[in-house]
Amino acid sequence: MADPRLGASEETRVFTQVLFRRYAVYTLGVLLFILGLGAMERMGWPRSWIGGTFLIATVAVYAAIGLMSRTTDEAEYYVAGRRVPAIFNGMATAADWMSAASFIGTAGVLYLQGFAGLAYILGWTGGYCLVALLLAPYLRRLGFFTIPEFLGARYGGELPRLVGVVAVALVSFVYVVVQIYGVGLITSHLTGFSFEIGIFVGLGGVLVCSFLGGMRAVTWTQVAQYIILILAYLTPVVWMSLNQTGSPFPLFSYGQQLEHVTQREEVFKKDPAELTVIRQLQVRADDALRKLADVRQAMVDDAETLSAQVKALQVADAAPARVQQAERRLLSRPQTESAARMAYQHEYDDARQRALPLGGMPPQAQPIAAGNPRGDAVAREAYEVGRRNFLALVLCLMLGTAAMPHVLTRYYTTPSVSEARRSVAWSLFFIALLYLAAPALAVMVKYEVFTNLIGTPFDQLPGWIRRWSKLDSTLVSVEDINGDGLLQLAELHLGGDVIVLAAPEIGGLPLVVTYLVAAGGLAAALSTADGLLLTISNALSHDLYFRLINPRAPAMRRVMLSKFLVLVVALLAAFIASMRFADILQFVAAAFSLAAATFFPALVMGIFWRRANRVGAVLGMLSGLSVCAYYMVTNHELLRRAFGITRSLQDCAWWGIDPMAAGVFGAPAGALVLVIASLLTPPPGPAEQAVVDRLRTPGWS
Repeated sequence: MADPRLGASEETRVFTQVLFRRYAVYTLGVLLFILGLGAMERMGWPRSWIGGTFLIATVAVYAAIGLMSRTTDEAEYYVAGRRVPAIFNGMATAADWMSAASFIGTAGVLYLQGFAGLAYILGWTGGYCLVALLLAPYLRRLGFFTIPEFLGARYGGELPRLVGVVAVALVSFVYVVVQIYGVGLITSHLTGFSFEIGIFVGLGGVLVCSFLGGMRAVTWTQVAQYIILILAYLTPVVWMSLNQTGSPFPLFSYGQQLEHVTQREEVFKKDPAELTVIRQLQVRADDALRKLADVRQAMVDDAETLSAQVKALQVADAAPARVQQAERRLLSRPQTESAARMAYQHEYDDARQRALPLGGMPPQAQPIAAGNPRGDAVAREAYEVGRRNFLALVLCLMLGTAAMPHVLTRYYTTPSVSEARRSVAWSLFFIALLYLAAPALAVMVKYEVFTNLIGTPFDQLPGWIRRWSKLDSTLVSVEDINGDGLLQLAELHLGGDVIVLAAPEIGGLPLVVTYLVAAGGLAAALSTADGLLLTISNALSHDLYFRLINPRAPAMRRVMLSKFLVLVVALLAAFIASMRFADILQFVAAAFSLAAATFFPALVMGIFWRRANRVGAVLGMLSGLSVCAYYMVTNHELLRRAFGITRSLQDCAWWGIDPMAAGVFGAPAGALVLVIASLLTPPPGPAEQAVVDRLRTPGWS
């Protein structure tokens, strides 16, 4: 409860001091906890005990904060009472922002794509500059609870609000599914549970905060989660830097490791053993292409070949494990023509990709993933397409960041407009701590793989390869393709989602660091999932139910409905995440493209262009969303199969742009339609003009 004897600024100062003391004690406790588990590891604690302790302890802390912050007050539940100081809102926003994609995927994409993966870092950080300049201070002046509420007030009528609710739910749901996937991946890594069980175990940590205390509980939990995730991310990269270069400052020392990696890349391109593996992979690709030409006959041939292998092993009295493995291959073969075609296509794509130099990875220092500006015509064209995709992805991520509903909602929680502006700066600072470390971590992991793992005999491979391949073979797999008993680069598959989580084991660090990193990834996934679930449920309960269906609903009923919707949306997201889609960053980029195409023109023009009206906003949002969704459906392989698209990718793609950057078409289309429709219809009325005046009035809060 605020002290009536204090002014607003003095109250914020006192509250900030209290928070500093509390979180300083919390940080000290976290450090002592990590040191204690390190001592237990040295005393012989099994890895399952250490992993389980990390999971139970961290989720228990988040649950305790959620219980202490439980509330049914409307302002506290929706916007944390609008009293979060700038620095702590910056930490909460950074945790809300990091997500499983940033924590797990950023270094992974830099490992797999080289420095072409910097498009993600440039786009995401650039987006916060747009937030600070164009959106956060203005939205805070109006003092609303949700983005659809702003759209309804600025453009008038119920239709803009309804379109906003649908778009918020769609964008946030796509993003929350990715977070739940990350929760399942990390929880199964910590505990040894199956992936599906890990999802629902971790889901409890998501629900306990957002369900009980809304934005109030989520905010203070996210600050605690940020402290864990930044410790978890920086510890392995600093430790590996000390081991590899003798310097505790990886940002200044990883350049020499990049030189070593570049030298090893040149060696691998000429290595006879690598070239042998590449030739055999090309044979596999050709064989898969032959199967695709006649799928039915290929199914018959595969069944006969696998049956003969089982019989041969049984006659030779082979080891039971080898016989069982052959029998599993026979029983698990595709049973329908469509399933077989998909399997052969995957086999072809995988073999063709791995048959490229360096296992299909571009050189680490190459700024564009494909082609060569000084090569032949094909290489130059590939380079141009790659450059267009790099720029398109940066633009989509910038606009999507600036328009992401769960990010913008965080700036409703500050005490004033000036605090909102400062909290954006703090957000950038706390986010940059991780993003600046990601390229260093990717290079140091690649150095370990290239120098200490490649060339290892298969019977001496480290245990983390077996554990991760057992958990998910799409993340880690090895195969002695040329039969020489040594691991070649083209015989190793590492998925991007495993690079950060396995980095401590790859670098030979203590087990406690491995589980610290997993706990950090879990914190990142939980924090973003909490924010997204609240954004969806609040839009549905406050903007759909209260504003459109039952305007007389009391505040208590609206809050309880929001809590119920949190549970429903979380369970639905968990079900979809359990289907194990691939490549976490593709789905994240899709969410950002949808946000950029739908919200960015309507929000920015609603603030800076008086003539923007209801018809223009509605048609602009629908047009941007439709163009973006159409491009994704016609160009993403998974969606093409789901919707039965038969046209070739060459006919569907525009200028070679990847579907995850579809917002580069949707956002301009939405802006153009908004402008034209607004100019062709009557201007906004006095109520909407009054909202614009409030937006532009300095000091309004």
